[in-house]
Formats: sequence, structure tokens, C-alpha cells
Amino acid sequence: MNASNSIKNWAEDERPREKMLQKSAAALTDAELLAILISSGTREKSALDLAREVLALAHNNLHELGRLNILELQKTKGIGEARAITIAAALELGRRRQTGEGLQRATITHSSDAAEIILPILRDLTNEVFCVLYLNQANQPIRHEVISSGGLTGTVADVRVILKNALLYNANKLIIAHNHPSGNKQPSNADKELTYKLSQAALLMDIKLIDHLIVYGTGYLSMADEGII
Repeated sequence: MNASNSIKNWAEDERPREKMLQKSAAALTDAELLAILISSGTREKSALDLAREVLALAHNNLHELGRLNILELQKTKGIGEARAITIAAALELGRRRQTGEGLQRATITHSSDAAEIILPILRDLTNEVFCVLYLNQANQPIRHEVISSGGLTGTVADVRVILKNALLYNANKLIIAHNHPSGNKQPSNADKELTYKLSQAALLMDIKLIDHLIVYGTGYLSMADEGII
């Protein structure tokens, strides 16, 4: 790396680590935060240069960055397996923190409350995944779990597994969700049929299906809000 380009030779208040210590993480750009994860540069580029190239892979969009897998991150020259794993791990921690904050909510009273838990789980995935949020009688979250994972265009959710787990967790209510990697927010006929089938089967066990969320990109559609349930 050219000596003049090394972060060590920058003014102290411009170095990402020092800037974070002096001003807080919020003062750093996305590239500067990513440079801290990357830690060091190469002979030709600084860590900040590499960070900018990684962000460019994702069109400078953090949501798109979260969708890149470890192999895709390594397309940037200078980002090897170890650095790619570090970036992926940091992004996963962010998702888990957001999901955890949603689970600490006292009650689920609106689709947006459920989306706060579900979106971090599903929005960055490139294959279709089906998950369930189990609630008690007071609409308080008990737990969430992924039921099935499929391909780019579909996944299969087993009604028996969902209801068996609801009984195991003493859940009185359910919210189901799956993502559309294509970005299409409209539920398919199969989505509607599954929703109806699960709703009717759950009623036989005094369990209520209160919503089905379709996640597309950073947004979602609520079948309850749309009057489908």
C-alpha cells in the first residue's frame, strides 16, 4: 500500500477508530464503520478504500449489503474469507439485535409490531423462508422460529408442525410470515390457501391465526390489514 494512502498517516481525527473514540459511532460514515471491521488494507488500498468497494458491490445500500453472502463479499480484491466472515457476522448481530428488541415488546397490537420482529429475519434472504411467531392470550410474543426454507420461488409450510409447536409452547395465537425474494408483495393463491387451511385447523384447537405477513425487500404486506384473514 502506498505510504501516503495508509490510514496511519491520516490526521488523527480522520482515522475511523480514533474518530469513533472521539465523536461516537454515529459520527462515522457507513464506509468508515466497515473499514473498522476490515481492520487493515492491502499494498494498494487502505481499509477505507476496500470498504468503499464492498459498499459499491451493494450499490451503497446497507440492505443490499446484508443480502451478500461470504463468497459475494470476496469478489472485492483484498477481502478474503476472514474479512468476509467478519462483515457477515457483524451484519447478523445487527439483525439479531433488531429482532430481540421486537421480542421484548409487551404486546403485539398491530401488524407493524409483528413486522418489527419478522423483517430482520426475512428481508435479506435470497431464498423463500417461512417462519412463525407464537403468542400467548395477551398477544405477548413467546418465541419465533423458522419452519421451512425453500428455493427462490417457494417453500412448503407444514400445518401439522406449526400447530404441534403451538401446543408445545402453550401458544394461543399465531402470526405466520414468509418472504418473496422477487420483491412481489402480493400473496399468491397458494399463500391464501395455506392461510385459510391453517386458520381453520388452528380454530379446532382454540388457537387463532391473527396475521400472515408477506415480506418483500424492506417492506411487508399484512393479510389482516388487507382483509384477507
